[in-house]
Amino acid sequence: MSRTLTVVSHAATAATRLAAFPADEPIEHTGIDGGPRADTAVRGPESRCAQTAAALGLSADPDDRLRDCDYGRWRGRTLDEVAAAEPDAVAIWLTDPGAAPHGGETLLDLLDRVGGWLDTPPDGRRTVAVTHPAVAKAMIVRALGADPSAFWRIDIAPLSRTILRGGPGRWTLRWLTTAESAR
Repeated sequence: MSRTLTVVSHAATAATRLAAFPADEPIEHTGIDGGPRADTAVRGPESRCAQTAAALGLSADPDDRLRDCDYGRWRGRTLDEVAAAEPDAVAIWLTDPGAAPHGGETLLDLLDRVGGWLDTPPDGRRTVAVTHPAVAKAMIVRALGADPSAFWRIDIAPLSRTILRGGPGRWTLRWLTTAESAR
């Protein structure tokens, strides 16, 4: 059975506006157009995903595998701040997908976690997953069978929608749209 998976990146937060490593901050506004049609809706466990799903009119169940990447001690700080304080650590993090100088999750761990979710998605022909930019990027990398370094070449905006089609082991990227282009 072919499935359609629509991945919605949560609405903007203070961290996304500042290009900071996220904590569990709330979304900045709830004036969001309706959500896509779905047989099943799931979301990351963080409040920003719950708030975005509710604003989209979705009753979405939390799934811990859709949680944001754990950025460890960098949480709440901007990339510029971290790069100024720990330039070698940032360089390692951006070039070695197995490194976690921040004490959190490695890129490889994130890709494996998200890949595991893609291999066992919820039932339903149309699933909507409200989650984080890092998780959406990991899904794209896994769907394309791309090298982990491709993760750094994908930009996911707040409220963007990534549409994958297929099923476990055979996902394809069908569409990627930002909130602005969807209007």
